[in-house]
Amino acid sequence: MLMNIQRTFIFAQRHALPVIALAALVTACGQKKSAERLPSSTNENKRMESRLLTESDAAMLEPFQKPASEADRAWQEVARALQALQAPSYPPEWQITEPSEAEIASFEKKNSEMAAQAADKAKDFYTRFPTHEKAEEARAREYALLSAAVQLGNTNRLQQLQALEKARLDDPKLPEDERVELRMQQLQRSVAAQAQQNSLAALKELERGARALQKDFPNRPESSPLILSVAQGWLEHDEVEKGRVLVQEIVKGGAEADVKEAAQELLKKIDRVGKPLDLKFTSLDGKAVDLQQMKGKVVLVDFWATWCGPCMRELPNVKAAYEKLRPRGFEIVGISFDREKETLQKVLAREKMAWPQYFDENDSGRQFGEEFGIAGIPTMWLVDKKGLLRELNARDHLVEKVEKLLAE
Repeated sequence: MLMNIQRTFIFAQRHALPVIALAALVTACGQKKSAERLPSSTNENKRMESRLLTESDAAMLEPFQKPASEADRAWQEVARALQALQAPSYPPEWQITEPSEAEIASFEKKNSEMAAQAADKAKDFYTRFPTHEKAEEARAREYALLSAAVQLGNTNRLQQLQALEKARLDDPKLPEDERVELRMQQLQRSVAAQAQQNSLAALKELERGARALQKDFPNRPESSPLILSVAQGWLEHDEVEKGRVLVQEIVKGGAEADVKEAAQELLKKIDRVGKPLDLKFTSLDGKAVDLQQMKGKVVLVDFWATWCGPCMRELPNVKAAYEKLRPRGFEIVGISFDREKETLQKVLAREKMAWPQYFDENDSGRQFGEEFGIAGIPTMWLVDKKGLLRELNARDHLVEKVEKLLAE
């Protein structure tokens, strides 16, 4: 574990799976770019799968377990369908070679069809055996499986899923926990749909949905992490002040302690904007680096690592900006989260990265990661010619942002 960070979504991860996907949509805002979180998060698909097949279900599939009744045999069919979804989340070769968009789409389509088929088996079970002790569980499984199928792109099942949701939400006896979870699922889908077309529209949709939850369930905690996610999304869109207002709201409000703590950390980061950035270190090649001694230059502070796929994919853009703008006063300092010095040195040599790099094999970047609240990499900040931090999201439109600061 590199550091104790990314606390923004701890509460969401502990309480509701849909919030995790919402947070991912907000921070990515529908863009193709991705980032490595620090520390690496548990695979979301595996978390979902663990909810689909229980130990008792798995036990029914053991060879020595012979179903004693027609209902048992029917439930075994449901369990088999669920077990099929317990396969490894991704093909092992994807760990070595990044899959193409077509391969990912094919993989998701296959899994969406399997989830839909499992949902059909669950429906068949509770339809045939409405008084069985597993009937209510089968109904819950049908909904969870249809949700997974639609989330993976099976739009043919959307109408069926919406009908189930409406029926459940119309039930006055529906427990509040389930009512909130259904609303969260609906919000997740609406945000995802917007994100495919317009990242800003997706962010606004999330904020709308979070406010609606806040209004309808004022004593529930779910809206606070969503609003915090919206704040992070505004920062990703370079709307620092909009993010600040939302974060301050959470800090001053009645959010749970861990959400409030995450908001306070994010506020510290926001409050750095427009102020001198104090960053001093001895680079990998033994040279002293001090941002405040680099006044007159526009400096990119690049938090990255060689093991971070998005970082390496972003490297050509960083190098191109460096080559184009260095003659005009643009510099870069790297803060590496690498664990192995030799690996870092090989990449620096191979890629001809001439700018200074911070590396500490004992801390693996922890010092500056903790100090600056770096939640994921690549993270790129821009410091202007006066030594003031101006950009928390320099990754998008890097050249344009540097040119703007150089012109000041």
